[in-house]
Amino acid sequence: MTLQTYLGIDLGTSELKVLLMDQQGAALGSASAPLAISQPHAGWSEQDPASWVHAMVAACAIVRQQYRAQYAAVRGMGLSGQMHGATLLDKNNAVLRPCMLWNDTRSVQECSDLSRACPQLQEITGNLAMPGFTAPKLQWLRQHEPEIFAQTAKVLLPKDYLRMHLTGDYVSDMSDAAGTLWLDVARRDWSDAMLAATGLSRQHMPRLVEGSDVSGHLSADAASQLGLAAGLPVAGGAGDNAASAIGLGIISPGDGFLSLGTSGVIFLATEKFAPNPANAVHAFCHALPNAWHQMAVMLSAASCLRWATQLTGSTDETTLLQAVEQLTASERANAPLFLPYLSGERTPHNDADASGVLMGLRQSHHAAHLGYAVIEGVGFGLLDGMNALRQAGGHTEQLQLVGGGSKSALWAQLLADILDIKIATYKVSSVGAALGAARLGQLAAEGADAASVARICTQHAIERVFVPNAAAHSTLMLRYERFKALYTTLKPTFTAHAPAIV
Repeated sequence: MTLQTYLGIDLGTSELKVLLMDQQGAALGSASAPLAISQPHAGWSEQDPASWVHAMVAACAIVRQQYRAQYAAVRGMGLSGQMHGATLLDKNNAVLRPCMLWNDTRSVQECSDLSRACPQLQEITGNLAMPGFTAPKLQWLRQHEPEIFAQTAKVLLPKDYLRMHLTGDYVSDMSDAAGTLWLDVARRDWSDAMLAATGLSRQHMPRLVEGSDVSGHLSADAASQLGLAAGLPVAGGAGDNAASAIGLGIISPGDGFLSLGTSGVIFLATEKFAPNPANAVHAFCHALPNAWHQMAVMLSAASCLRWATQLTGSTDETTLLQAVEQLTASERANAPLFLPYLSGERTPHNDADASGVLMGLRQSHHAAHLGYAVIEGVGFGLLDGMNALRQAGGHTEQLQLVGGGSKSALWAQLLADILDIKIATYKVSSVGAALGAARLGQLAAEGADAASVARICTQHAIERVFVPNAAAHSTLMLRYERFKALYTTLKPTFTAHAPAIV
């Protein structure tokens, strides 16, 4: 059989990752390149789009050097990327300003303005207007940088800027476009009403395709730069979470995963558009045709454990978790409560001003108590999200656990007990968005009929299943009720103590 491989490019926030996959779906190798984030003012988070191209070229060069024959056999490519970022181009494709990223929160006021300007916003988009989304960022630009807004000819999401570099085409996929607040998510088309609310039109938007469709072909210049064959099909790709779902085989209604990374995500595949914007549930298109998904998103998850490790002076996160394991049941029940809102919160509160809180500290508490409080508080935040998904009709029997936090058996069992649901972990590590992008590249190259989707988008062998303990769940729910009451009590004070947004 002729060697055929596929390339997945995942543009994250802190790094760009490239993964090479064989025709049977096995990851052959990968490489990454770091990305810098600029935060010139409180609430601002920006990145230079040129750095994405440099990182892609650098990561591809590493994979090419290490896997020459396999790299030369690439037959298709797919893209995944951080969602919501606003990349602005003029009529000559010049970048007008640094990209405003998903975690840029300067557009709080513009979210309120958009909701008033377009009362049907939630019905069209299936989501609340949040500062993380793209449309409020353009509304902020319109108000605060009108000269830049006037020059804007195209607005591209981060991975779609890479696509333009690769193919010369302005294209986005349904899953990533659903995170802009400009997409009619049920109809899978741009909404003229939402575009008009931000002073834009379809001319400013890229063409839309499904994630498994061919979006364009690798140009001669880009092929030369990456050491690939010109004309390779480039798949529509997906936003990072939808791409991760493709990599995990989460494609059928009832399938779901929990990502315990810097942020926390519960992702449920659905057969129809099922929004619950009142509780800040995200309802987006999936990366495959006629499929949707729901997401509950918390802004700080495993990053809370990193924060606690630094705060307590622990050697590393593993050492802190080992100390937590030594706590007795009584010590855990009397640990402080932790609100995990170190970066504000999305689901279910949509509260950019919410902050982290440790409540109930005593002189007897030490690092292990704080470590436990933090992983428990993240679990309670995820339960808030899971309950919001359930209110929107979401249901699953088991969640696949991925991300850096998935390496901790202690945390996995605690999540099973808190969520009262089975938690499964994998034997393999390459199950992220880059693998999903490569799978979409294979579908674009070979055809995305139902049989091909079933063959390519398979689930991985499970290493372990953590089953919820009924007694532990009951005990934890007593602390969860106090957790919820604590947020309600403190919410009025958060705004007064929030940092000023320039």
